[in-house]
Amino acid sequence: MSVLVVTGTEPGVGTTVVTAAVAVLARERGWPVAVVKPAQTGVCPGEEGDVDTVIRLSGVTTTFELGRFPEPLSPAAAAKVSGVPPVSMAAAARLVRELAESNRLVLVEGTGGLLVRYDEDGATIADLARVLEAQVLVVAGTVNHTALTLEALAHRGLDLAGIVIGRWPGERGIAQRCDVADLEMLAARPLAGVLPEGAGALGPDEFAEVARNGLAPVLGGVFDPAGFRPSS
Repeated sequence: MSVLVVTGTEPGVGTTVVTAAVAVLARERGWPVAVVKPAQTGVCPGEEGDVDTVIRLSGVTTTFELGRFPEPLSPAAAAKVSGVPPVSMAAAARLVRELAESNRLVLVEGTGGLLVRYDEDGATIADLARVLEAQVLVVAGTVNHTALTLEALAHRGLDLAGIVIGRWPGERGIAQRCDVADLEMLAARPLAGVLPEGAGALGPDEFAEVARNGLAPVLGGVFDPAGFRPSS
């Protein structure tokens, strides 16, 4: 069973684009792939959600969105405001296990961050990863938020699959390159990828090429982190 949980250190760091990039490269290798989004917040019915974005960019169509809430809040708070039951993480775990029986890779995309609450009992995507014994791919925002996320992973005994920068700016200054060095030091390993800002607006063919160049071999790409480190 191969399950990979993808979580951002904070909202807006490109978690969905990274999920789509991993999905498209797995699909290129001929792998059956499934994508599960336990909770979609901040999106109304009929609007494009994260799962729809993954389908558009990667071509992977075995996808599941288990709950959608219009308010841009944590899944637990959004469900409460909407007056509907929260997403059941136990049901999410059952679905992922079922999908893993017939798919080489199951990607689970979190919402908000590793410790964001999904229900009134405080269930998180970290809890789901632990139950599934899944590795966690972290999409990095600030160095501080990344450090806190990695600390939380380690505290819970979760296995880090790697760190990916999901929104790399076009202008690369020394600050960004130093951030790369800091992230690699925190993770005690090279970056697992860097995707450019705006990749989510590309067409499928262009996106596949960006994914190939932007993700490391462990994720199916050819990315070399050496070019993103500060010069000595």
